[in-house]
Amino acid sequence: MSDKSEKPADIFQLLVKTSEEEKKKRRRELLEPLGIKEYFVEGSITINERTCQGLECKICIEKCPTNALYWRAGRVAITEELCIYCTACVYNCIVDDCIKVTRKRPTGEIETYSKPADVIRLQNSICARKRTERTRGILPTPQDYIKRYKVTLIT
Repeated sequence: MSDKSEKPADIFQLLVKTSEEEKKKRRRELLEPLGIKEYFVEGSITINERTCQGLECKICIEKCPTNALYWRAGRVAITEELCIYCTACVYNCIVDDCIKVTRKRPTGEIETYSKPADVIRLQNSICARKRTERTRGILPTPQDYIKRYKVTLIT
């Protein structure tokens, strides 16, 4: 290193970067045959083993669209690479705060869900937003109404 402006390579950072790239590549390979589109940049899923009633219900395993959740050694386990953070497991879980899904939207917004009520609120807000957008496309704006009927505004 004759040039003092050069910094030595940080081996740890290179390993982390390589590991992340390999993880993303593996994830694409696993999800591609399923034909599932990913909507979230990144995320995480955790299961609180103290509150999980998996032995008695296993509903989250049945409802997972990608089979990311499975039964292993008497508990619910997760294959992180298969999880698309859709919150189907949280929505169907019979115990609040048992499964926690955190996800990051392409806009950078981070969302966390751990109760079915949280997921229902999200679905309602998405539906309301879509309905509003559809009606804006169908109904005339106040300016269009004024032009059409030549109404003058009282000020």
